Amino acid sequence: MSVDYSELSSLSSMLEETTNRIGEIAKSGDEEDEAILSLYEIERQLQTASRRLAKLLR
Repeated sequence: MSVDYSELSSLSSMLEETTNRIGEIAKSGDEEDEAILSLYEIERQLQTASRRLAKLLR
């Protein structure tokens, strides 16, 4: 099975957009709220995934 790079590129864009949206939601909340702290952690993990995917696409 071969890798569909155009599909991965599209997913990479969607991942970046999702990461940015989660970050914006986190920034709008109280940093002492457990849910907001979780959103920051999710954002960080998605950023890592996004960088790994971008590296694969180079």
